Amino acid sequence: MTIAECRLCGTALTETFVDLGMSPLCESYLTEERLDSAETFYPLHVRICSSCLLVQLPAYVPGEDIFSDYAYFSSYSDSWVAHAKRYADAMIDTLGLGPESLVTEVASNDGYLLQHFVARGVPVLGVEPAANIAEVARAKGIRTEVHFLGAGTGADLAARYGRADLVAGNNVYAHVPDLIGFTAGLAALVKPSGLVTLEFPHLLRLIERRQYDTIYHEHYQYLSLLTAQRALATAGLAVADVEELSSHGGSLRVHARPATLSAATAVAAEPGRSGAVEGSAWVPSSLGWEPSSNVKSVLEAEAEAGLHTLDGHRGFAEAVFTIKRNLLDFLLTARAEGKRVVGYGAPGKGNTLLNHCGIRSDLLAYTVDRSPYKQGRFLPGTHIPIHAPERLAQDRPDYVLVLPWNLRTEISTQLAYVREWGGRLVYPIPELEVV
Repeated sequence: MTIAECRLCGTALTETFVDLGMSPLCESYLTEERLDSAETFYPLHVRICSSCLLVQLPAYVPGEDIFSDYAYFSSYSDSWVAHAKRYADAMIDTLGLGPESLVTEVASNDGYLLQHFVARGVPVLGVEPAANIAEVARAKGIRTEVHFLGAGTGADLAARYGRADLVAGNNVYAHVPDLIGFTAGLAALVKPSGLVTLEFPHLLRLIERRQYDTIYHEHYQYLSLLTAQRALATAGLAVADVEELSSHGGSLRVHARPATLSAATAVAAEPGRSGAVEGSAWVPSSLGWEPSSNVKSVLEAEAEAGLHTLDGHRGFAEAVFTIKRNLLDFLLTARAEGKRVVGYGAPGKGNTLLNHCGIRSDLLAYTVDRSPYKQGRFLPGTHIPIHAPERLAQDRPDYVLVLPWNLRTEISTQLAYVREWGGRLVYPIPELEVV
């Protein structure tokens, strides 16, 4: 068998982080006509590079096979759209963006983020690989190009539309098998004095909170700040600042700038000088620029948790087994007691969880989802049917297993009516909880 190589440094991948067996693509929802057809299952064997420490899933499936026609529409999450608006407002005010500026978002989905810049008169460009989703964004009046970002694509888009003052990438940096090429594309898109921000789930929180269901084939790497720094450095991007976010179970928002920022531009951007960005994370030093104290703090937290060593990544498999055992015990007991359990949501993470645990419709009768695209289809691998949310009030199940646990606050409010008939919500991660 050919041993995979690290996509960041080329070292042979011989160390296992966690092996979740075989699973279908998490967004490959089935029509009823396809239920009797064969499905392709791929390994979910996550490795860690013994050299650069990048935790990664070998590219068992090309990105084009996953993202060219995609089932995830960001706008169906109210809390995520609100999160995007807060970010847009903050960036406009902090960076002084206006009609002469340009904001480019990579993996711009259905315009959930860029619509907020458009509403405030800031020109935008979306770069989205899924043609079906790009059409939704265009219908909202959001200029969108259908491309997978790479070095050449980034240079071509910059030549046609100009380089951006702000390049955003939310929940995409973990989704690219060509990590070095994608990073080069980011560098090509941003102005020498511009800013790149990337949001991605933080490996530290994934381990701490046992969020193993966030492992699936479209997540090619699982990033710490340390490994994100190393990846960005391949294209001359240096981390200036970092924010810790609660989204997706605990994420980082990394702020990076071209490390080749000229001395003249650097002086002009110095806090306190005319034209400076208020609250800039960059401070002048004898070496040019230094990152903010936030960067040092997050790196120290990672080091303390052991994530800057190979041994510090061990032991996650046992935590995964505990979650599987507790969820199956609950579902089997509920079945034996004649209780009815259904699901809420049909997210990619839910399909990892259900397939790894071997859960089928005998234990989870069905799930519901707000996305019309998914309603009437079936979950990959498990073949559990997906209905509209109104089905819950009709059937009045005893328990509702919440699969998108990362939206707990939003979903708890949406499902408050379940208590009217004595129903209870079940959260499987980070530990089984019935509320």
